[in-house]
Amino acid sequence: MPLAVTEPVPAAAAGTGQWLGEGGQWTLRLAGDWRGVEAGRLAPAPEELRSGSVVVDGRALEHWDAVLPALLWERLAPLRQRRVALDYEALPRALHEVLELALRIEPAAIGSAPPAQPGWVDRVVALGERSRRIAAEALVTAGFVGEVLLALGRLLRGRSDMRAADLWHQIDRCGPQSLPIVTLTCGLFGLMLAYMGGSQLDRVGAQGLIPNVVAVGMVREMAALMVGVILAGRLGASFAAQLGSMQADEEIDALRAMGIDPIAHLVLPRLIALIIVAPLLWAYAALVGVLAGLPAVVWAFGLPAPEYIQRCLAVVLEKHVWIGLFKCGVYVVLLALAGCREGFHAGRSTEAVGDATTRAVVKGLVWIVAAASLTTMVFQSLKL
Repeated sequence: MPLAVTEPVPAAAAGTGQWLGEGGQWTLRLAGDWRGVEAGRLAPAPEELRSGSVVVDGRALEHWDAVLPALLWERLAPLRQRRVALDYEALPRALHEVLELALRIEPAAIGSAPPAQPGWVDRVVALGERSRRIAAEALVTAGFVGEVLLALGRLLRGRSDMRAADLWHQIDRCGPQSLPIVTLTCGLFGLMLAYMGGSQLDRVGAQGLIPNVVAVGMVREMAALMVGVILAGRLGASFAAQLGSMQADEEIDALRAMGIDPIAHLVLPRLIALIIVAPLLWAYAALVGVLAGLPAVVWAFGLPAPEYIQRCLAVVLEKHVWIGLFKCGVYVVLLALAGCREGFHAGRSTEAVGDATTRAVVKGLVWIVAAASLTTMVFQSLKL
């Protein structure tokens, strides 16, 4: 049998890469076998290539491996930083897809100097931009408060879109459903206040003044503040999330299209419900805090329980009650406005709703703490 004679397969030509062109029109022509290629075999872009366009022609490519896309990215990424237009449609499909994915990543610094530190002009511009954003946010908040006041005026004239069913639903959410967390938090705070105040007064033999610290502190300051903080986390976030979801789903826009005032329909029930339940929650929080201090005073400092209760009733004056009520009312109004304002002006995505919820809690707490400091300074300066 005659033996079959096979002709030898010619070896693939070594890979070549040439930059061709002048002015603003250049072509990078690739040909041959680029397997195991070294970086030095593809020269960097010419220095005169500062603008224009580059066409990457790979129709003559025979073989390549993973090194070639990395090498092309290294050579072409600086051109993209210079805003040079790149056209690599003539590359084989597999190589084209890998290079397109790689070129989406902007190199931190390829052949470029580290970014310069901002000068004083840049700092002034950035400060002005931040001030502008803060002023814009303040104007939006002022406009929202104005709309709420107008809606309250229409409610007092009997021309509001607020429904009684919505109000009772919000009263239930703000009042009875808030009692467990108010009980736990204010009870623990009253116990801590009794221990901390008693430990300091016990050093000077003034255990009889512990009821003064607990009763006046809870009734005048801490009950209102704790109620405000608790409701800011529980209801302020809830208001922002609910209204933000409605804003994202365009339900608020639908209410406006139907001729229904969304402020009266959505904000007023929440605001009025908080104003109604605030005095009851404040009184309950103050009572729980004062009673929670009783075990500490009796067991740790030896003050009889009847004497503790009697002194608590004696030191709480009418002015302390009115100041506590006033502060609690201010706090709940602020947290309701913060939650509803952020919900009404949230973006139309789930991430924007989450951001609005976070801002509502932060703003509510900041406003409450600022109001607490301001009212305390005012009342102390008035000798109240």
